[in-house]
Amino acid sequence: MPQVLEFKLPDLGEGLTEAEIVRWLVEVGDVVAIDQPVVEVETAKAMVEVPCPYGGVVTARFGEEGAELPVGAPLLTVAVGSVEPAGSAAESGSGTGAAGAEASGSGNVLVGYGTGAPAVRRRRVRPEGLQAEAAAPVTSSAPVPSVAPVSAEAAGSAVVPGGVRGPVAVVSPLVRKLARQHDLDLRQLSGSGPDGLILRADVESAIRSVAEAPRQAAVTDRAPVRPAGERVPLRGVRGAVADKLARSRREIPDATCWVDADATELMAARAAMNGAGGPGAGPKVSVLALLARICTAALARYPELNSTVDQEAREIVRLSGVHLGFAAQTERGLVVPVVRDAKARNTESIGAEITRLTEAARTGTLKPAELTGGTFTLNNYGVFGVDGSTPIINHPEAAMLGVGRIVPKPWVHEGELAVRRVVQLSLTFDHRVCDGGTAGGFLRYVADCVEQPAVLLRTL
Repeated sequence: MPQVLEFKLPDLGEGLTEAEIVRWLVEVGDVVAIDQPVVEVETAKAMVEVPCPYGGVVTARFGEEGAELPVGAPLLTVAVGSVEPAGSAAESGSGTGAAGAEASGSGNVLVGYGTGAPAVRRRRVRPEGLQAEAAAPVTSSAPVPSVAPVSAEAAGSAVVPGGVRGPVAVVSPLVRKLARQHDLDLRQLSGSGPDGLILRADVESAIRSVAEAPRQAAVTDRAPVRPAGERVPLRGVRGAVADKLARSRREIPDATCWVDADATELMAARAAMNGAGGPGAGPKVSVLALLARICTAALARYPELNSTVDQEAREIVRLSGVHLGFAAQTERGLVVPVVRDAKARNTESIGAEITRLTEAARTGTLKPAELTGGTFTLNNYGVFGVDGSTPIINHPEAAMLGVGRIVPKPWVHEGELAVRRVVQLSLTFDHRVCDGGTAGGFLRYVADCVEQPAVLLRTL
């Protein structure tokens, strides 16, 4: 009486956990030889033909072409043993059935790693006692042997009760090769795969354990070595900023573009604003307030940069309100107060709110609501005497405009070399929300407003 063995999708190496059935190479009722390819699958790495480690008659297939199966899922079942029907012995020229001759299994799963057993011509058979198995997948009445422990010398195959070779603890030749290269005895490993299957991860873990053993032994009698020096705990504001910056670098694929702009006319416009109306005309207009108003105008033209990304939903969320954050350095660390509803404010209103929030930041009286909810950040690092920077985006925002110091530099103005007030502007943006064309358009508009403040009159 033949035994029906189940062949599962093996571990194909490289940490792959699933594969798609591209094409079946055998049908139910076909006779297969040991290591004969039975199915073509596609993984994240390549297309692979998977050989069956058993010789016999295919009694069932699991999964249609196009279906995706996880590693360890059943692929097909094979009846092994003496299954040659009457009259076929003469056809094969031997008194022994081909399926019976190929009853042993090799445990190999990739082409080129077989045992060298002779190929058997595919042919459909319907022997007595196999009609039910050939017509439908194996039920619980079909004996499926359990996985047996295996040694490295056994070439990946094991004998189960009844003298029939069955499923093995190591099916991937890549796993066996890796074990041989590092002199590992597979008999000493416990497999983490289905039915105790030894996976590549199990072998790699054993390799790391062997490599780390000498180092661990060397430090057993010694206390952990910690670098000397002053230790500053990452907690409070500094700790929160550290966590946020680390998360931004971890999650956001950022890019930066920059441009030099002639800020001479902007500085002249600011001087005119502050000189108009006499002593009682109100507070002075700051450069930061002008730049903030320019940002709100640019965001109205390029709303893609006033966004956030919902990671779980895999969606870009375009935000209706513009809540403009600005970086402020304090004794407690870097904070980013937020000017709420900035697009509804004029330059004077934005300036007044920036002044109020800056004073609250210096005195440590900012409320949590004044430090959260920003949709875009303006970073004036020019106050530190530097020209440029590639700042880290204030997560979960999508962009940040950086402004360097405004200094006299040689500049070609109206076709002649002149000394002008020049500033470097940089835009760091989340490349998921827009491409370089949008980011460049935003930055160019900001630069145009800096060079020609009259451009802003269209949006005031």
